[in-house]
Amino acid sequence: MTVFQAQGHHQPSFRDRAEAGRLLGKRVAGWAADSPIVVGLPRGGVPVAFEVARALGAPLDILVVRKIGAPGQPELALGAVGEGGIRLYNHDIITALGIGAGQLEQLADRTAAEVAERTGLLRGDRAALDPAGRAVVVVDDGVATGATVRAALAVLRRRAVAQLLLAVPVTAPEALRVLGPLADDLVCLAAPPAFMAVGQYYRDFDQTSDQEVRRLLAAAGE
Repeated sequence: MTVFQAQGHHQPSFRDRAEAGRLLGKRVAGWAADSPIVVGLPRGGVPVAFEVARALGAPLDILVVRKIGAPGQPELALGAVGEGGIRLYNHDIITALGIGAGQLEQLADRTAAEVAERTGLLRGDRAALDPAGRAVVVVDDGVATGATVRAALAVLRRRAVAQLLLAVPVTAPEALRVLGPLADDLVCLAAPPAFMAVGQYYRDFDQTSDQEVRRLLAAAGE
């Protein structure tokens, strides 16, 4: 794996997600891959991914993933569900909590329904791009714990992609260490040691709307 990481002690300040995407796109433009697909993680990762896709002249898509929250502890992930019905499980946590097979299936089914609804809402009638056998660039607006990105990378591996690049403007140093081995290549503009939250590195970090995600997908498709 090749890691392109700039300014580990740099305190970045991006005007907004679009600027972060343009800066990231300049770094990603040198990545050696044929006909890549750029995948943004909704919602905040999509404006960043849009600019990366423009820099690469590549098509843009989204990937919705949801963690399967533990009963009474929704922040604790029993696993994750991704598009196409792909399910991934954290068996150590499932065993430790004594979650039975029936209960786990019920929780996973509920999460899968949320993924399907969310995907339909964001993508509409636009056909999903098939990542099988393709080089894929996974983009988010930043990484704190890395749980969502980790699930996205695992889902894409299960979909038999040829090559995976993770590209983010800013990440917590610990998340960088965890996620690095899961991708073939990684581009990160900064991993500040005093990292607390992604939003602290953006001057404009307003929430990205569903409408904006749909607009960017349509604009990328033109």
